[in-house]
Amino acid sequence: MAARSTWTRGRDTLGALTLTVPAAAVYVVLMVVPVGFAIYYSFTSYNGIPSQAPEWIGWDNYLRIITDPIDEMRPAVWVTAAVALIGAFLVNAAALGLALLLQRTNRFNTFARAVMFYPHVLSALIVGFLWQAILGPQGAVNNILAGAGQSTLPFLSDPTWALATMIGVIVWGQFGVQLVLYLAGLQAVSAELQEAARIDGANRVQVFRHVTWPALAPTVTVTIVTSILSLLKVYDVVLGLTNGGPGDATQTWAYEILAVSFANNKVGLACAQAVLLILVAGLLSFTIIALRRRAETGAEAVS
Repeated sequence: MAARSTWTRGRDTLGALTLTVPAAAVYVVLMVVPVGFAIYYSFTSYNGIPSQAPEWIGWDNYLRIITDPIDEMRPAVWVTAAVALIGAFLVNAAALGLALLLQRTNRFNTFARAVMFYPHVLSALIVGFLWQAILGPQGAVNNILAGAGQSTLPFLSDPTWALATMIGVIVWGQFGVQLVLYLAGLQAVSAELQEAARIDGANRVQVFRHVTWPALAPTVTVTIVTSILSLLKVYDVVLGLTNGGPGDATQTWAYEILAVSFANNKVGLACAQAVLLILVAGLLSFTIIALRRRAETGAEAVS
């Protein structure tokens, strides 16, 4: 019996390793190794030319980013913060509102869900070019306004308008995923608890506040974290819609890394910017999760 038990445990261990090792190897090759190279290059002065070896310069790239002597990173950080915070709020508000309207299953709602999710199917670069053709200085909207004898609107030519327009386009292109997550979360809310609250005299707002919203807490955490992470690395929409302009009014952190630093052969500096972006994304994610857990623990203690 003991020999058979040992053989069974060995077979189970071998089976687990057979399933785990390939996935771990793929993760290491595709994630750990590139991040490791990025961290190494971030401490070097490297221009990306294979014939020229990277020169170790220590923390110089990070000091340059933090001190920002020529004001090249500060605008990108502010734009990224605005896109991440305002965009995450709008994405989740729109997704949750539409999920509440479309949660009942019927033909119209099924069709509406597909329509709402469709922008996310499109490439972000195509979404940028599409709205550039609609809202650009020579775009469809301004052509209609000019044809009607009205003044044109500076959707993409004024810095403030351009940032607001870019956030709106990003929200339009991304809220479909959050809508699907909220619809799935609403399906898990207990219908019996909602019905019991209505029988006790609660109106729709009270049912949502005291029954639906607490049950959606895990979904809200996931949607906020995923939307902020997605918005922190916005690049394609910026490239297609505004190309970072006018001036640097819509240059995001990711755009600064890919279209400015890498394009100018500043590979070491770009890697340092990328490493800091990874750290900021991780810090925000863990902070949001910790705050949500503290809120849930407090709610359980009160109840």
